Amino acid sequence: MLHQQREHIATVMQVVGADALAASKAEHDSIILDSWQRCVHQHRLDPTRMQEAVILPHHRLREHQDRMEEFLHIARHGLETLYRQVAGMGYCVLLTDARGVTVDFLGDLVFEPSLRRAGLYLGADWSEHNAGTCGVGTCLTTGRALTVHQGDHFDATHIPLTCTAAPVYDALGALSAVLDISALSSPQPKQSQHLALQLVKVYAQHVENASFLNRHRHDWILKLSEAPQFLDMNPEYLLAVDAGGRIIGHNRRAQLLLEQSFPRGAIGVTIDRVLNASVDDLVRFVPSRLPDQRAVTLADSGRVLFMLASPAPVRRPAAQAPAADRSIPAPLAELSGGDPALDRQIERAARLVNSPVNLLLTGETGSGKERFAKALHLASARRKRPFVAVNCAAIPETLIESELFGHLPGSFSGAGAKGKRGLIQEADTGTLFLDEIGDMPRDLQARLLRVLAEQEVLPIGATRPVAVNVRVIAATHCDLEALVRAGRFRDDLYYRLNGARFHLPPLRERQDLAWLIQRLLAEAENGEGEGPVPELSPAASARLHAHRWPGNLRELRNVLNYARAVCSHGRIELDDLPEALAGPPPGAGGGPAHEHRDPDARLLMQYLRAARWNVTAVARQLGISRMTLYRRMKRHGIESPNHRDEGRDGGHL
Repeated sequence: MLHQQREHIATVMQVVGADALAASKAEHDSIILDSWQRCVHQHRLDPTRMQEAVILPHHRLREHQDRMEEFLHIARHGLETLYRQVAGMGYCVLLTDARGVTVDFLGDLVFEPSLRRAGLYLGADWSEHNAGTCGVGTCLTTGRALTVHQGDHFDATHIPLTCTAAPVYDALGALSAVLDISALSSPQPKQSQHLALQLVKVYAQHVENASFLNRHRHDWILKLSEAPQFLDMNPEYLLAVDAGGRIIGHNRRAQLLLEQSFPRGAIGVTIDRVLNASVDDLVRFVPSRLPDQRAVTLADSGRVLFMLASPAPVRRPAAQAPAADRSIPAPLAELSGGDPALDRQIERAARLVNSPVNLLLTGETGSGKERFAKALHLASARRKRPFVAVNCAAIPETLIESELFGHLPGSFSGAGAKGKRGLIQEADTGTLFLDEIGDMPRDLQARLLRVLAEQEVLPIGATRPVAVNVRVIAATHCDLEALVRAGRFRDDLYYRLNGARFHLPPLRERQDLAWLIQRLLAEAENGEGEGPVPELSPAASARLHAHRWPGNLRELRNVLNYARAVCSHGRIELDDLPEALAGPPPGAGGGPAHEHRDPDARLLMQYLRAARWNVTAVARQLGISRMTLYRRMKRHGIESPNHRDEGRDGGHL
């Protein structure tokens, strides 16, 4: 234990030991001192403990995220904007739920080990009863924006940190989330965090208001401010009113404004008890009226405010109510035959089909990422627009820039005389699917970031950008966070792409394999699917279910196409399966396990062995160039036995 930590523990023990003199001399404000008292007497925490950060496992984190998924998508833009302002000063941004669990995080992944150890990471539990006095936990307990700086923390493990947090309230006045910026180290004076506190309060209000406007988008919304010039951009007070003139929601500032007159809360109160205006008067405050004609007074105090009223949209009665509020669109529903893990991803995706949020699909090679992206496109309002799929690993590095962004005539050596529209422009008004995004060269990642941020593309040789309207869905089988830490992928692009993340289960883990087999057998592919669906013998079916499917759906489709072509009398027997599957399952002979532990390396080895180390065939199966495949083999330390044999015989690699 360090000397500084021992001194801190002694100070805490003095203060919580009811030593009035020590408490009066302690260099901490009353909020911190009260929290220390709670930690000992209410939460039963030991001041001498040195507790490591509690990081929830992924499945429990997912439960917390699912409870507030719509809110997370709304808040994401605010988090990204705040992070761009503070990242250069060493801060990370955390968003927690009302229980103190970090449900979203933006930070420099180069420092991930240090951030994770400190608890400044996704899934960290910062509730006061668990972590002691801290920015998030004490903010949740007090409902106030605050800074917990270094020695303010209860647990001596946290005293290097500075944490500044602000509460986010829902439309009914309940504290629903906390926005926090924290740093692993900072200057000693607590006053150094004054700007951080102001920033967090501003962005917490932005997130709160955005969530309010989304929740009450079908109701009358009243925006009030002391100055008419700020009504549209930054109203101080927000009220939601139903058709009967009753208040059904408010932001935190409006709640504080009204609580003196309505100490039990203003929800359910008619608008004429709050303002000198009735529900019938609201039409006088619509945007078409001049700003100086929007003055209104509070009923109790006579205080003058300016108001802008946004009317509720007219709802046309439906001929027949839908069976469910959120039915799964057919293109998405057709992806699963009842696998629980995949169904969960499909249900989440169904809520986002028309959202502007960028999506990131992860999963092993061949697990159906492009098919999932295409289903999202077909389920959206863009379904009649282009769907352009780009395999970033298959395009040679020398051509990927011109292929994506296009070029003007003669803009570089080898450029055509007529120029070329890039694939991004080809996807205009539709969906751009970027497969294997982890293989995009780093120097092009900044240009892609501009496309995502500005919705414009600059062709090679052009001086003026071209506006584009694209929905971007990216996919990878790689660990993008690991690539960020290694400096091979930009963290700002990663966060921009990762608006919502969907992980597709590998085929070996899916519980709907029998359904998939029947579906793929029935599909017409190149005319071979015509006629009756062939029957699958019990032995062949058992062998298909025992196979580990390293190539996932792509491998299954190839196997079934082969079996369908060679089977006789409409029945697929065990001998009709490809040679690699006709024998006993892998591992039946008890052979030694391969030394590679990395899942990508194992998967690549399985492909290479199945193809008898035919690199060209494997590259074609994976949809990448041979050079890209060689680079991956080199990255994982995989060497062809053919090359090793040549080396022993004096041959050349």
